[in-house]
Amino acid sequence: MALFVAPASFAATQDYSVGPQYDTTHVYVAPGDVDAFVRSFAATFGGQSTPQAVVTVTPTPSSTSSQLVKSPVGAISVFGFRTPVPYPFGLERTGYLVTDLDEAVRAANHAGAATLVAPFDDPIGRDAVVTWPGGVNMQLYWHTKKSEYAPLEHVPENRIYLPVQSADVFVKAFVAFAHGKVVSDERAAPVADIGGKSGVFRRIRIESGYGKATVLVTDGHLDWPYGTETTGYEVGDLDATLARARDNGVKVLVDIHAERDRRAAMLQFPGGYVAEVHSAAR
Repeated sequence: MALFVAPASFAATQDYSVGPQYDTTHVYVAPGDVDAFVRSFAATFGGQSTPQAVVTVTPTPSSTSSQLVKSPVGAISVFGFRTPVPYPFGLERTGYLVTDLDEAVRAANHAGAATLVAPFDDPIGRDAVVTWPGGVNMQLYWHTKKSEYAPLEHVPENRIYLPVQSADVFVKAFVAFAHGKVVSDERAAPVADIGGKSGVFRRIRIESGYGKATVLVTDGHLDWPYGTETTGYEVGDLDATLARARDNGVKVLVDIHAERDRRAAMLQFPGGYVAEVHSAAR
């Protein structure tokens, strides 16, 4: 196992993270599916939503419903666009709260990311979108009014599928920006863990002030729905979680199965959002 240590040239940048309870997965669904999706997600994971508002969250004209759904296992930002979604919005996987937006963007650039959307104002703060090697888009944001969220019971993982040519470059850049660490680098994980029949793939797990990230390095020969999920949610009781999911209109795409260090399943919520769900191995 090789652990990445940031070189001295990155040491000058600060850590702008706030905490994983402030980081959200961005979910875009059709306006007609928003309410059903929010209800099913909150019921499955034990969360609750902020009131829905119709706002402009892009630097160019657009209109979307927007709401935050907080749960003990991670938060989501839900968008139901009434207008066409301006590029490149909808392609970012996460929103990460930072202490200083402009400096965080500069730090991301210094680490190897490109600024895809320059900083702009939104109704409650400021945002930008950066893209990392391998085409991994993330939104960084800052709020005018400071929020106080309770720590999560379980920190979700950002699940990032990359080809072999991009993986090391992405990991080096993101770990440097996030002041994170590679906690494991498994070069021969069984491909059955991502729906394959035989063979191996590389799995890299990262932890930082932004939470957890898992980089899945594959040849792209993936059976659906693997590769379509952006987040993996850890829960205390996987069987009970799937029972609640089924009771609330969620499809179980891949039923509970054992992986090397966890039990896992794949779910699809109303509106099409796909998520991995897992618990520690018994």
